[in-house]
Amino acid sequence: MDMQNAIVSRYVQEEGALLPFQKALMTAREHGIPVIYVGVAMREGVQVSPLNKMFGRMPGNSGITAEHPSMHIHAALSPLPDEPFVGKYRVSAFSGSELEELLRSRGIDKLILSGIATSGVVLSTLREAADKDYGLTVLSDACIDSDPEVHRVLTGKVFPAQADVLTVEAWANSLK
Repeated sequence: MDMQNAIVSRYVQEEGALLPFQKALMTAREHGIPVIYVGVAMREGVQVSPLNKMFGRMPGNSGITAEHPSMHIHAALSPLPDEPFVGKYRVSAFSGSELEELLRSRGIDKLILSGIATSGVVLSTLREAADKDYGLTVLSDACIDSDPEVHRVLTGKVFPAQADVLTVEAWANSLK
């Protein structure tokens, strides 16, 4: 989730930081697990309320829409032709998107979550998905946050109340 060029460039500072994401993609594909990309997809001319501290700073008419190269999925994690991209307009992957309709139409009731940021899209999506009765797994090393302590607390203390929290390697081994 949110593995778009502009977001990756803000959060990824270390070489190799995307390797767990790449391994997760490869593992899902090898096991026939559907991969769905979710990302911010503002539309030209859509204004967000200035009361929204996160998205209010991103005016819809700034030219940074879903079609802008900065909002494309990072090349290291490129979707295959049959892997859909679901655009969203707020933090949660479900907010303003067709994600739930896509999942339900495909009979998907278990989600494996990864993305940037742990305290943003991952947290918001996990909470909403849990309320919608999805079975959840979070890939702890395929999530990144600007604050390592926040990431540690979320993946170690908060997320386990609603999801299985595994490393990509542990998750991959569980599929064997």
